[in-house]
Parts: sequence; structure tokens; C-alpha cells
Amino acid sequence: MIIFPAVDIQKGQAVRLKQGVAHDVTVFADDPVDAALRWVHEGAQWLHVVDLDGAFAGDARSFAVVERICSTVTIPVQLGGGIRSVAIAERYLASGVARLIIGTVALEDPALFQDLCRHFPGKIGVSLDADKGCLKTRGWLGASQARVEDVLPRLIDQGASFLIYTDISRDGMQSGIDAVEIARIVRMASIPVLAAGGIATLSDIQTLFPLHSEGLEGVISGKALYNGTLSLGEANAWIDQQMHGMVRSS
Repeated sequence: MIIFPAVDIQKGQAVRLKQGVAHDVTVFADDPVDAALRWVHEGAQWLHVVDLDGAFAGDARSFAVVERICSTVTIPVQLGGGIRSVAIAERYLASGVARLIIGTVALEDPALFQDLCRHFPGKIGVSLDADKGCLKTRGWLGASQARVEDVLPRLIDQGASFLIYTDISRDGMQSGIDAVEIARIVRMASIPVLAAGGIATLSDIQTLFPLHSEGLEGVISGKALYNGTLSLGEANAWIDQQMHGMVRSS
């Protein structure tokens, strides 16, 4: 189980939003590369990077920053936000991004999503972001009546290689997780799942850890890590201890 520190980019800075609201911003670093390096130094295995400007505008806005992150860090980077063409996807992958996260296109343009999966097999994941059960798109500004179970079978069939499930109502709030809903999503999916939204403390990691054996690849955390209510080093050490215990018992 992997902790993915989040580096969200807005106007060239590393920020966090509350419930995805564009103007409710906390700046954590003037240079996102500094934020990325912090998590590498603290033991991150992966980075979760989001181009917030791209997500809201519908195109790639932070390419130069993402390229600097990829050329600086020594761990893989997954990226989402504004990836709405094969050309943009190809450019990001060529710059060093390990895998891409598709949200709006996955729901609104199934043909393009399938093209992305065909062009870049194993490198395309899907982000399903839900508010009170209903999915949102376009940087969480676009609403739909669809739910995860309505779209997930089609996305997996088209070639999605992993799923990020975000509880928007809890994102950036450090309010704790909805473990029951996360478990439902993990058991519904036949691809690896990452959970986001509400991760606040080590106890949330401990609650979700048993789902690792059912397909929970990891969790994404931003504000809790930046504010220090969750320690990346402590969480990684606890997970390592559990994994080693499982190996010994087998």
C-alpha cells in the first residue's frame, strides 16, 4: 500500500483547495519542485501531481513545471488535470510522467478515452470524483447524474489501468474517510484503486490497510501531510511493518 503525496499546481505554486473550490486556496510552496523534493526526501515512493489550472481550463497549463518536477525527482510521477487530447498525453509522457489520470474525457468523450488507452496501454488511469454519490467533471465544476457503478465497467473495458476515487465533500477537509464507500468501490473494481479525500491521520491509513489485499493500491494525501497531522515517514514505517508481518506469517 502506497502513500501518494499530492502536489497540486495552481498559478505556478503548490497549493491545496478545499472541496475543489478554485478560490479557497492554501499555498504550501512557491515552487512545486520544492514540494516534490520534500516528499522524496521524506520517503515517498510515488508523487501525485495535478495541474489545477489545466483541470479548470481544459488544457495543459503547467507543462513546464511538471517537466521540471520529473527531471528533478527520482521517483515516478502520476499526473492529472487538463489532459484532453492524445497529443497532450504524449507530450507529458515524453517529459517523464510515468502514468496519466483522465477525468473529464473519461466521462464526456468515451471515444477519446479509448484512443488514449490504446495509444498508451498500461499508462492511463481514470479519476472518478463524487459528491454525494454523483460524479463531477471539468475541475469539479461540471455535474452529472452518473454514479461510479454506472461508468466503471465501461472504463475498465476500454482499458483503464487504475482508478482514483475521490470523495469531493471530504477533499482538503481532513475530516476522515468514508471507509465503507471506499471498500465498496475497491470491491467493485477489477483494477487497482487509489482513495482520496479526507485522509487525515495514521488511523485512516490503518483503517484502509486491510483493503490492500482486495485491490487498494494506496491513498492520496495532501493537506494532512502538509499540515503534519499525517507523517509520511510514520505511515510508511507502519505499512512496512504490516507487510513484513504478512510475509513472515505466510
